[in-house]
Parts: sequence; C-alpha cells; structure tokens
Amino acid sequence: MNHDPVLKGEVIEILSPKPSDTVLDCTLGLGGHAKLFLEEIGKKGKLVGIDADEENLKQASENLSEYSSQIDLHHGNFNNLSSFIINPSSFDVIFADLGVSSPHFDDPSRGFSFREDGPLDMRLDRSSGRTAAELIAEYSEEDLANVLYEYGEIRQSRKLASALKQDLPQTTFTLKDSCEHIFKYKNASMLPQVFQALRIEVNDELGALKSLLEFAPKLLKPGGRLGIIAFHSLEDRLVKQAFRKLSTPQTDDTTGATTEDAPFELVSKKAIKPTDEEIERNSRSRSARFRVMMKR
Repeated sequence: MNHDPVLKGEVIEILSPKPSDTVLDCTLGLGGHAKLFLEEIGKKGKLVGIDADEENLKQASENLSEYSSQIDLHHGNFNNLSSFIINPSSFDVIFADLGVSSPHFDDPSRGFSFREDGPLDMRLDRSSGRTAAELIAEYSEEDLANVLYEYGEIRQSRKLASALKQDLPQTTFTLKDSCEHIFKYKNASMLPQVFQALRIEVNDELGALKSLLEFAPKLLKPGGRLGIIAFHSLEDRLVKQAFRKLSTPQTDDTTGATTEDAPFELVSKKAIKPTDEEIERNSRSRSARFRVMMKR
C-alpha cells in the first residue's frame, strides 16, 4: 500500500532536512513523508515516527523496512509527546500532517466516509476511545448540537442533534439518512461538515493539536524547523496563531521598543498551498495549508 504525500516537494524544500539530522514525524501514516526525510538525512540520520493507528504503523514499518536501523516508531497520539520524547532540543525537523490518511477514507469499516456503508466508528486509534455512534448516544442533545455547530459550522445543529438522538445511527448510511431528513436537497453539501464535526470530536483533534503546538517547539534544536500541514480552517487558525505568537518579539508598551527577541521566526509569512497540478493529481490535497517556523 503506497501513499503520495501532500506537498512533498514543498515539505522537503522548506523544512530542509540535512545529512545526519534527527527528524520527528508526529503523523507517520504510511510513511510517505518519512521516506522523503530519510532519503535526505542519510545513514547517519534518525527518524522518530508516531501514529495513532496501529494498522498504519505496521504498514509504515514495512514500507520503511530498508531504513529499519534508523527509525524508531511508536504507537500513540502526538497529544502526549512527552511520553515518547524526554529530552528538549532533540530534533532538527519536526513535522505533522494533520490530514486523515487515504486508507481511513477508503476503508468502509473505519466509518470516515459517507460514500460507502460501514460502522459509524471514526476513531483514528481503534484500540481505545468511543466511536461516533457511541458519542451520539452518550452526549446530551445540547452538547451534540454544540459539536456540530462549532466543528462543522452547521446552522441547523440543534435540529440535526435532535434527529440524531432520536435515530441513534449505527452506520455511515443511517447517519446519512438522518441528515437527509434535515437538509433535504442540500444533504450532499452538508455531509462533509457533519462527518468532519463528529470525527474531530471523536479524536479530540483540536485538543491534540493544541498540545502539539505547546510541546513540539520545546523539542527543536536552535535552527530547527517545525512544519504543520492543516486541512481545515479550525486547525489552520490554531497553527497560525501559535506560530505568530512565538515569532513576535516582546515590546515596551510605552516606547514600542523590543524588550525581548522572539524565540522563533516564520519561514513563510503565508500558508503554502498545493499547486494546481497537485490538486488535479490528488483532489484531497485541495485544502492543505502548510506553515513553518524556525527556532532562533
């Protein structure tokens, strides 16, 4: 099983891994980006990889088998990097691709896609946590409505939450049917937002990202770079705000003079987006936004 990584040329060019570098890939997936890093850092380099999905981790290990002596792979979520990484200033490059991998969308048993029927799961890590079906059953109507509104920007969130609590869908198609009763002819355009909202809540994706943004910068060596690819505005906004805060010097309130230099600098002031050619080749890359900062 192979995977064409998003923005692969831009990732390598801007993160600029060098021979003998140490890289942390927080979202290993099938190892697509990791392989690119390993090609650049050479035999003296090392890569630490983390993924929440044990199946992805196993496949990535096979895909990267020729680099087995250089890789250190861990099953887990990047929201708890401290359980894998003890020493600060350990890495030259830290990278995270926040997109859900293609195998997740393409496997009906994972429940990420409304295009095929399957159990309403949506967990990235199927070894723990509650499924989307369990979440719908356990949340109050008000809490469910808040999830749908906050993470899916669904205006009819309360009406939909009421329908879901009544129907208690167990599969992707029964969830799709529940939505159709609410959205009617607009259902096709609303389903991605519904599935996104539930997936974000099931996996605590924004909480995990906040944890990553707090801890990962501490792991960079001077001159090291942190790059994150986000795929929706909620994620990208968090990355943008965190990077801006860390790259803004402190100033005197009266004079405006710099009192303390910023510990980081932005490598690119604007998010880097895929080219038209990449979007044509891989439509799922369309919403990718890549931001990078460097430790001074």
